[in-house]
Amino acid sequence: MAEKRDTVIITGGSGFLGRALIARLRGQFDVISLDLKAAKGGPEPDLFVEIDLTSDSSVKEAFERVREHAGDRIASVVHLAAYFDLTGEPDPKYDEITVGGTGRLLDALQRFEVEQFVFASTMLVHEAARPGERIDESRPLDPKLPYRASKVKTEQMIRQRRGSIPVVYLRPAGVYDDRCSNTFLAHQISRIYERNPKARVYPGDLETGQSFLHVDDLAEGMLKLVERRKELPAELPLLLGEPEAIGYGEMQREIGLLIHGEPWETWPVPKTLAKTGAWVEEEVLDEDPFIKPWMVDIADDHYALDVTRAKTLLDWEPRRSLRETLPRMIEALKADPAGWYRANKLNASKVAGQRPTGHTGHSGKAMHEHMRRMADMRLHMLWVHFLVIALGAWLLTSPFQFGLFNPEMAGNAARDVTQERGLWEPALRNAITGWNQIACGLLLILFGSLALNSRFKWAQWGTTVVGLWLLFAPLFFWTPSAAAYANDTIVGALAIAFSVLVPMMPGMSHEGMMDENDVPAGWTYSPSSWLQRLPIIALGLFGFFIARYLAAYQLGHIDHIWEPFFSGRGTQNGTEHIITSDVSRAWPIPDAGLGATSYMIEALMGVMGSSKRWRTMPWMVAFFFILVVPLGGVSIFFIVIQPIMIGTYCTLCLIAAFAMLVMIPLTVDEVVAMGQYMMRSQRAGRPLIRTFLQGGPDTGGKVDERARFGDPLRKQAEASVWGVTVPWTLVASSVLGAWLMFSRLMFGAEGGVADSDHLVGAMIITVAVIAMAEVARPLRFLNVLFGLWLIAAPWMLSGAAAGAAWNDVICGLLVITLSLPRGTRSNEHYGSWDRYVF
Repeated sequence: MAEKRDTVIITGGSGFLGRALIARLRGQFDVISLDLKAAKGGPEPDLFVEIDLTSDSSVKEAFERVREHAGDRIASVVHLAAYFDLTGEPDPKYDEITVGGTGRLLDALQRFEVEQFVFASTMLVHEAARPGERIDESRPLDPKLPYRASKVKTEQMIRQRRGSIPVVYLRPAGVYDDRCSNTFLAHQISRIYERNPKARVYPGDLETGQSFLHVDDLAEGMLKLVERRKELPAELPLLLGEPEAIGYGEMQREIGLLIHGEPWETWPVPKTLAKTGAWVEEEVLDEDPFIKPWMVDIADDHYALDVTRAKTLLDWEPRRSLRETLPRMIEALKADPAGWYRANKLNASKVAGQRPTGHTGHSGKAMHEHMRRMADMRLHMLWVHFLVIALGAWLLTSPFQFGLFNPEMAGNAARDVTQERGLWEPALRNAITGWNQIACGLLLILFGSLALNSRFKWAQWGTTVVGLWLLFAPLFFWTPSAAAYANDTIVGALAIAFSVLVPMMPGMSHEGMMDENDVPAGWTYSPSSWLQRLPIIALGLFGFFIARYLAAYQLGHIDHIWEPFFSGRGTQNGTEHIITSDVSRAWPIPDAGLGATSYMIEALMGVMGSSKRWRTMPWMVAFFFILVVPLGGVSIFFIVIQPIMIGTYCTLCLIAAFAMLVMIPLTVDEVVAMGQYMMRSQRAGRPLIRTFLQGGPDTGGKVDERARFGDPLRKQAEASVWGVTVPWTLVASSVLGAWLMFSRLMFGAEGGVADSDHLVGAMIITVAVIAMAEVARPLRFLNVLFGLWLIAAPWMLSGAAAGAAWNDVICGLLVITLSLPRGTRSNEHYGSWDRYVF
């Protein structure tokens, strides 16, 4: 008959340390694991017992099971279970679990014959040392933080309530294994791996450090404690750890060398600055930074251990060292970044598709192939930079070709504008335009030349800035020359196209580009597909041509504007009256020209990026939204006030405003997809600003294969308006809005009521059209408010005859009724946004 093995109880046996200890003790001892839940995988104890140390009944029931299995004698109880969090703030759980739980455990053990009780404390209960000093068990205790205080308090409680049970106050250093498994060390490594700027600074003495301890050495030390339990003192404080405490600065350099092939330099910063940064991250940016203020406070603490007592009593000393294990940790990180992050409870999404960069030579195959393709693409795209140089040369010589330095070039219309607006003389404005073209031409030649070298990728953005300025410059200078205005517009648009549209835009995330998925998670189509963007591009160009025609009149390039319907003042028609009115003159530059430039930028941004741009270029989608929606709203507002403030209409303005309005429902789905992606990225722990500017990969999506350019035209047309439906209720609301805008003609309304009808009618149309985008369908409820106002307006404003009053009341009731039902809904889906399509 086999001899009965001694029993060892391990509390917290399902944790990292508990599993390691079970693996070391099983076979030699009868191991019982106590924990809230059994471990998934790993070494199996001889018996697992569920226990909640905060419950008297649970502890009682657990030890009844222990007695049934092992009898009354217990060789050793290794108490690992405790509470810990990273906030550094007091928490009742420290008393409930660490202190109170240990007390319940000791009370239950009084009914057993216990030969040893090992309480897992920490070396941090001791007062910190300075570099060059070592800590032994006689050093004073310092409970200055909640976690340390809970350990000190528990040790004091054990002394009072242990009875005759021999106790070891085990105070180990920070534990790690070959894949790290140490929270603080893992975050330090990950910051350097990600080249996080915060890894470059440290709010303390770079010479200070802490001892560490490999989990296998800890398990070996615990085994010796159990084996020699009868030889040890009744109360024994015991430190276990590696004697070497690598300084923080040296550790940083070593990690950087292992990951990136070069030492990682770190600079000390004041504690006040570090705390301020942590506060800004948590309170202002609403992030959850790992670095907390309490960590800043202890940045100068040094813990180098003297483990003479362990050597003397246990014949134990560590066989491993952190310095020797670091290469294995980094090797594991490089082999499987996402797996390493998950194993260390870090956000694996941060390294989706990543492999180490720098001089290590360990880049993954996929990344290597991607970078090769990017290099090949760049070589094939060098022609665009030569074209930018050619554009610069063209612009450099343009002033002489267009006679901008000839004082006689300005026409009569330009001279009239000069007099009406109080502008500088046309000859001077032409000369300024000419010198601006020369300067911009030189800059385009410079940036185009620099962009030929891959080290100066930023030069492409320089070309973009010059292109944008060229779109605006003729408006600021009130350029009298129509040729110069056209020339600047064309060259500016081409400069933008050849800098960031045709070649790859610099600064984009390579991981984001490698991810082929272009349909967001939970969506049925890509809101950034070319078929989705074609109507927006076409409408942008349509608006540009109209606005530029109007701007030509404002600049004095032509002396007449086509207007088939509306009359103005004197010899002017309605359009000419409006674009030279006091409202228009309030702008320091031609407002029609500003509209033309906005339309051109919208068209260019519509062309920008791939079908994945909702996640590869979030900043661009956001800026596009700002151009289309808020600026579109401003444009519509100015159309609305024309008859109120000026007294007439502009046919071309109405057409351009309608084009702008139609663009809005075609745009909002892409903005929603981008917003969802940014929220997922933030929850996944990706840096918010970096993701917004560079984009990144996404999980859960797919490749859009539903519609392509090769499909029949009908299918392509349907795909271009996916996400937009036209319910009859919204159409009817728009008709009612148009009806209200002409109330002063139909019913002879005057004064406040007439203006109210016109304004509210336009707003009803605007809301109804935008709500035709299914992701914006709830906006239709705004028309309920407008309907209520229509019912009340005749009784609150002057100028309403009986017919006009009843017209408002009936229209108000109809608008409210039409705004309540959702209307038709397509079969398209929008991920988590589906819940808002009601």
